Formats: sequence, structure tokens, C-alpha cells
Amino acid sequence: MNFQNKTAVITGGYSGIGRAVAEKLASLGADIALVGIGREEDKAAALEAVKALGVKVEAYDCDVSDFAQGEQVIAQVIADFGKIDILVNNAGITRDKLMLNMPESDFDAVISVNLKGAFNMTKHVYKPFMRQRSGRIVNVASIVGINGNAGQSNYAASKAGVIGLTKSVARELAPRGVTVNAVAPGYIDTAMTQALSDKIKDEIAASIPMKRRGQPEDVANVIAFLCSDFASYVTGEVIRVDGGIAM
Repeated sequence: MNFQNKTAVITGGYSGIGRAVAEKLASLGADIALVGIGREEDKAAALEAVKALGVKVEAYDCDVSDFAQGEQVIAQVIADFGKIDILVNNAGITRDKLMLNMPESDFDAVISVNLKGAFNMTKHVYKPFMRQRSGRIVNVASIVGINGNAGQSNYAASKAGVIGLTKSVARELAPRGVTVNAVAPGYIDTAMTQALSDKIKDEIAASIPMKRRGQPEDVANVIAFLCSDFASYVTGEVIRVDGGIAM
């Protein structure tokens, strides 16, 4: 796989899966636009790691749930890099609670970032991708969006929505040579999951047929494939990256 002369925009790119995707694509030659909000030390570390791979990289603070912010960032990336070839919608949050105890604000916040954020950023690259008759969009969904999970009705709804968004936009953009796919990670070792107790982590690992927790790089490898020429005839697909837990 070779991504030289390609520019990739990665939301939630300062840490976790997003940073792993940035490093993977950069290692294959892509220039990287990191988009996110979060700790300055995470942003600085991601910038340093990607820059060390010898590609152009810039970081853009942006709340993807804000339509106008997303529009401004995409315009700035095009101005800075000349074009965009790849969009990875990875930004996401959780606000886990049983529905009985879930305030409306927690439901709205998760839908706003996870689902509307993916819509916003896709909307902003839609016309440029149509005009250039090429592009790759990969959305990070979740097996929770396929199977559901107690205590995550907001997160599951957002990720199920991402899957529906993926398939619909894939149908719209296919005639223009643009592919739109999703990955559905299972249990992946990120800051979001590392907060769990060791007991819960061990119980989850035991339930996975491959008997190990996934790493961000496991997801990044599949995303790199979907962004490559090897996947030029793959669109509207949802690929589980879960060690077999959702079989």
C-alpha cells in the first residue's frame, strides 16, 4: 500500500484509534491532518509521532459536532494541503448509563459527537470528493451498534446510525468513484476502555474467541486497507474488528 501524495483527515486523531490510524497512514506515505479536541500533551505527542515518519502533518482543534467548525477546518485543510483524499471519522465519546438513569443531555451529547459529527465532516468533503471523482471515507462504528449493549443505549444508537449513514452515503457517492465504508471495533485497548477495572477487563478478554483485547493498530490496519487501492471495489461495507466476539 502506498499513500504518497495523499492527504488524510482523521478526526479524534490525537489519541487512541485515531492516532494509530494517523501513524499507519503516515508510515505508508500519507500527509496527515489531525482533527480533534483534548489534552494539549496528547496533541503534541501525536504531532511528534507522525512528523517523525517524514510526512507533512498539521493539527486542527475542532468540535466535530459543530457544523461551522467542521466546515472551517475542512476548508483550512484544503488550503494547507491542496486537497483531501481520505476522511476517517473516528471522533467519539461515551456517557454510559442504564436508560433508567440516563439524562437527556447524555443521550444528546453522544449522538451529537458520534453521529452528527460524522455527518458534518462527511458533508464538508462531499463536494470536493465529487468534483475530483475520487475519495475514501471510513467511519468508525462499533460492534455495540450491531449487537447493542446494556448501559450504552446512546452509544449503540449513535453507532448504529453511523452504519446507516455509511451505507446511504456509499450509494450516493459510488457513481463518482468515492468509497464509503465502516469498521466496527470490539473491545480495543484505549483510554476509553482502560478506565475499567482489571476484573472487568479480564472478563471481557475471556469472552473474546481470540482471547485477547484488541489494540488500536488492529483497527488501523483494516482502515488502511479500506483507504487503499486494494479496496477500490469495496463500498458500503461494515467490517468487524473484534476478535470474533460478535460472531
